[in-house]
Order: sequence, then structure tokens, then C-alpha cells
Amino acid sequence: MIAFPSFPDRLETPGGQIGRPVNRVDGRLKVTGAARYAAEHTAPDLAHGYIVSSAIAKGRITRIDTSAALALPGVLAVFTHENRPDLAWFDRKWKDEDSPKGSPFRPLYDATISHSFQPVALVVAESFELARYAARLVKVDYAAEPHQTDLAAVHRDAFAPSKDKGGFQPPPRPRGDADRALVEAEVTVDCHYSQPAEYHNPMEMHASTVLYNDDGTLTIHDKIQGASNSQTYVCNVFNLPKSAVRVCSPFVGGAFGSGLRPQHQLFMAVLAATQLKRSVRVELSRPQMFSFGHRPRSLQRVALGAHRDGRLRTLIHEAVQETSQFENYVEIVVNWSGQQYKADTTRLDYRLARLDVYTPLDQRAPGAATGVNAIEMAMDELAYALEMDPIALRLKNHTDIDPNTGRPFSSKELRACFAQGAERFGWSRRNPVPRSMRQGRDLVGWGVAAGVWDAMQGQAEARAVLGLDGSLMVASATADIGTGTYTVMSQIAADVLGLPLEQVRFRLGDSALPTAPIEGGSWTVSSVGSAVKAVCDKVRDRLARAALTLEGRPFGTATADDLLFTDGCIQSRIDPAQRLPLTEVMREAGLFAIEETARSLPYLLQRARHTLGTHSAIFAEVRVDADLGTVRVSRIVSAVAAGRIINPKTAGSQILGAAVWGIGMALEEEALTDHRLGRVMNHDLAEYHVPVNPDVGTIDVIFVDEEDRVVNPLGAKGVGEIGIVGVAAAIGNAIFHATGVRVRELPFTVDKILAAGGP
Repeated sequence: MIAFPSFPDRLETPGGQIGRPVNRVDGRLKVTGAARYAAEHTAPDLAHGYIVSSAIAKGRITRIDTSAALALPGVLAVFTHENRPDLAWFDRKWKDEDSPKGSPFRPLYDATISHSFQPVALVVAESFELARYAARLVKVDYAAEPHQTDLAAVHRDAFAPSKDKGGFQPPPRPRGDADRALVEAEVTVDCHYSQPAEYHNPMEMHASTVLYNDDGTLTIHDKIQGASNSQTYVCNVFNLPKSAVRVCSPFVGGAFGSGLRPQHQLFMAVLAATQLKRSVRVELSRPQMFSFGHRPRSLQRVALGAHRDGRLRTLIHEAVQETSQFENYVEIVVNWSGQQYKADTTRLDYRLARLDVYTPLDQRAPGAATGVNAIEMAMDELAYALEMDPIALRLKNHTDIDPNTGRPFSSKELRACFAQGAERFGWSRRNPVPRSMRQGRDLVGWGVAAGVWDAMQGQAEARAVLGLDGSLMVASATADIGTGTYTVMSQIAADVLGLPLEQVRFRLGDSALPTAPIEGGSWTVSSVGSAVKAVCDKVRDRLARAALTLEGRPFGTATADDLLFTDGCIQSRIDPAQRLPLTEVMREAGLFAIEETARSLPYLLQRARHTLGTHSAIFAEVRVDADLGTVRVSRIVSAVAAGRIINPKTAGSQILGAAVWGIGMALEEEALTDHRLGRVMNHDLAEYHVPVNPDVGTIDVIFVDEEDRVVNPLGAKGVGEIGIVGVAAAIGNAIFHATGVRVRELPFTVDKILAAGGP
């Protein structure tokens, strides 16, 4: 169940579309199967590739025997490091748009094995079934070397990463002597928390269909969160001009960050297509989805010292995360604690430890979904130590100035999130004593946590064409990974020009369209939405000029500021009777079409003076079986302040989906690695558990009114990630309230609860 706020039907402008809970404009295409995904495109000469994965975690290939596979009728080729062509890729200088520091992994580069399930060969055949069978006949001999995949074994060797151009900010310098203040504090908690590696597992597995055209150009259907990124990748790796490569990705079946970087199936498919000069598709199997990026495992320590009244005297947050041997993947993990709470002294520390694994990859709310969980569980522990209400403790240490930078927040309605969420949840009825609330055989627990995420914006471009029939086409090479991009961009465009939504069409997912950043970080509405508004403003200005200069001056002495765009018409504010359809204005002005392009840029100066973010308060109720210790999340209330909400329905769905993922993070998701083999063993959806319908109770979403004139021209912040931040902490805190047992290692499974002394 999802409940929406009270304002969805409020109109921002007469006949406007912003703020309405509009159904997805692409919804019918998806539910009828008309929307085609990367592996659903075909060609008459389509061949199929299947990847052979390494059987060891570290070492070298000593021999590859492909003869048995090649002997099968219908097998076209087997590509390995021994027969691959020389490519620009192998100069080891080029990186993709989302690369961390280091040397990106290059499939089939040489005989070196750097991680388990590394692709070592590609079998190409006339059918998928034949390629898969032939892949089993490829014999690979290895010289294995000792590997290390256990973060706990090497965390003491961790190093502090430096700032890079990708936006990573090292923790701020310590403020005061935090360690001494901890010793001298009246009340303290000093706890260690751990979180396992998690994998994205979107419904659509990664695939690339490369169509080889008669003129040698490539049309590529790729599972990616930014078609332009894949285009740039292919052009650089294969030394091709952009005119020879077009990447399309209009529909993406979930990604959550897994599609920010081009994955190795794209390289394999383009390699085969260019060598064989025919169309090729390569799709990863579900186990192979565990062969690349993931949310890294983390080990964290949070130490809090407080005065008796709850004021924080000191805050210490330390984190160690894994990275690969060849790249330094970084996240902002501990900075959130220093930003969220004011303390007299603060020390934040973030380090990386190298393992023989593939480089981790951004996964929904990277860093925040890790670090905020730890600080929010520690704050709950401190609240119980102080015998203080957990909300009251958070409000006691609330700040409207970012302690990390000294800058004010552009907006921060966190207090309202707590107030509205607590009222909806019924927090005032909470008995604060652990194990005091029961229903039948269940122990009932209530927990709360705060959430925070950035409000980012990047540069984006958009094109708009208004036709003489009144139809508006707007385009930008962004993506829709299930977030509702098609819909909200259509709403923004329709709102600016006062058009009915059905007259607007938004195109995306094509590298031939105006440039847009990869869809991630909850910045698509902020970035691309601002570009859509800008280009539609230009169309509106041209229409206004045309209307005011028509023969006979039908709008009298009105100025552009006196004109309203509503219901497909231009209307005078001074005299509403002065009204003409847009199409009539164009026809009389001799305009057969109006085409404009625009680029949006962040308000750099204003943004530099503020800290920008979204904030939330999450309330969770759990039921714990008093005999078995099993946990069920019966309800969640998530109150979110994210600026102006363009579409409460699609935004609410984002929060709902993120809350479901938070339930999985809290109770189920965990990549189980056999460190003797260096391999994830539960690499399928039978053993890698994610929530299903019976695991999810009521989820109630509240959008708190928030005005922000700094964040972007729309005043909108992203909601894709804020919905998961803090959810697992709220559930963990609820489990303690229900049982009196504190578990600090995610996920909170039955064995851990029982081992800690519960239920």
C-alpha cells in the first residue's frame, strides 16, 4: 500500500501539469510488451555470443583449448586473449565516464586473472543455445595464485584515498580532540557495524545487441543508464568516429547503478560484430551478473559521547570498504554523520582495502545507504543509554548549518519530516521499554531513523519542436531506468507551454539526441528537467513574440508577462476574453514549426554557498515471533522533503521501491563468498534473497512541502535514492525495541538475533 500527500491535485499554473499524480506515459507499452529491451532487438543475420567465465579468483591462464567448440557446425568463432585484435582499448589510457581512479578492467587483455567469474572467452554461434553449449566445451587451464576476498582479514592494511575528479570528497579535517572528548563524555556508545556486499540484480540482465549495418556502421541496443556513455566507450575502444556508432536504450528494466558503466558484454558484442562483420547479441546470465560491480562490503565504527541532556560532545565515524586491485572505488560514507549532526568535536575517517574482486560500483544511494545506517543505529543506541526519545535526541542535535563546511542548507525540512511522520505513524503511543509491546505471540517493535542524500545537478541539453498541429516533441539523450523520466519530462514540457499532456512526446535513450548525463545520483529531474524547462521557455518566448505582433493586435497592449499559456491557448491576464489557440498563432504568424535547443547549467555560485540535500524520517514497525525469532516488517512510514515534487505518483513509487529494497537490506540481502574459492556462492535469485510480496507490509509515503530557490529552476530534488537511506537502520532499531537485543551486522537474520540472546 502507498499513500500520497494531500497536495497532488494542486496546480502550479492554470491547467498546469506539475504536481499532478499522472500515470506513466510509457506504462501501456511496458505492460503490453510493446516496449523492447536490449536483448529483444533482432536482425536477419543475428549471431549469439556466450561468455566463458574464469574458474579461479586469481592467477594466470596457462592454456585455452577451443578446438572442440570450433568443431561444432554453426559455431562461428571463439575469441580469447590469444586471438583478439589490437585495439585502442589496450593502450590502458582510456576510461569510461564513470571510471574511478586506476586502470579499468579490460576483457581479454592478457592471461591474468584478477577476480572470480572474469570473462576469459566469447563463443559466437548461429543460435544462443549452440553458443551456450559450445562454451562448455572450451577448456581452460589455470595457474592459480593465493587470493584474498575477505575484508575482515585485510582491513588493517587499508589506505586513505585522495580526492578525485569524480566528485569524491575526503572527510573533513578533525574538529577538536574527539578521542579525548569521548573519554570525558558523560554518556557514551562505541559500536562496530558491518554490512555485506550486495548485488544490483535488476530484472533485466545486462545485454548488448549490435546491429552491423551495410555501410559498416553500428546500431547498438545496450542495457545502460546513459546511451552517450556507451557510444563514447565504443568509439574510444574501437577507434571509431561517433558518426559510425549509435547507441539506443529507450527502455531499461531496472539498473540501480549497474548500468552507469558499460559492462563487458558490450565490449564482447562489438568485438564479435566488427570482426565477423555481422550482427551479434551478448547477454549475461544471472550468475554472470555477479561478475561485476556491487555495493562494497563495509566495516564501520561509530563512537558518540554526549552530555546528560543529549547534546553531542563528540562524534567519531570510521569506515573501511573494499576495492579491487586495479581501481580505487570510493564512496562518501562517513561525511553524512558530520553533516547531519552538530557535535563539539568530530573525527571522520574513510579508508579502502584491496581485495581480489571486481571493482565495486555505485548501487542505489552509494555510501549513504551504508554510512547513514551506522550513524542512525548508533544514535538509537545513544538514545536508550540516555533514556531519551530517539526523535528528541535527533532534534536536540539538529542543525541548519552544515558542520562539515560551515555553509547553510539551501533547504532542510527534516524537523517537519519527523513531525509529520511521527503523527502518521502514531509514535506518541510508543512504550519506550524494549519488549513491552506485544500482539499475540509477536513482539512488536518501533524504530526510527533519519535519511539524507545530495541534491545534485549536471549539465544537460534538450531539443523541442512544436508542430503546426499543436504537438510538441522534446528530446534529450537521458535514460528511464523505471523511474518515470518519460512522464515527468512530458509534464514539465506541457506545464511550460500549457499543453494537454497527450500532445507532448518525450524521446530519450538515444545517443543521437542532445547530450545528457548518465541517469544516476537522483539528478535527472534536476539536470534534464531544467534543460527541458529551458528549451520550452524558448519556444514559449517565440510564441509570445509572435502573438504580440499579429496583425490586428488581438492581445491589445499586453506584454509577454501578461500572457498565460493554458489549455493549448495563449490568453491575456488583463482580458481573459483575448485568447487564441497556439496553432492559430503559429498559422497566422507563418510558423510551420518552432524548433529550439537549450542547455541547462547549475546555479554554480548559489550552489557553492550552500549545502544541498534531500532529507527524510523513516518509521518502521516489526513483528518478531517470540518463539522463533523470525522478523516481519509490518509497516513503514517514510516522510521525505525533496523540494518541489513534479509527479507525486511516480515519486511515491520511487520511495516505495526504495523502502522495499531497504527491507531486503535489513533482513535478506547478502552476497555469501566462499573465501577459499574467492567466489560468491549464492549467485542466483534462488539463493540471493530479495523481498517478495509476503515480505512487504504497508508502506506509507509522505512528501513534506519544501521550497528551494537554489537547487535548480524547478525547485525539484531527486527522490530515487533518499527512499532507501536509513530504512535498514529504522528496522534494526525496531528489532531492538521489540526484543531488547541489538544486532549490528546486516542483514538482521534469525541466527544473529538468536545468537545475541533474542527473542
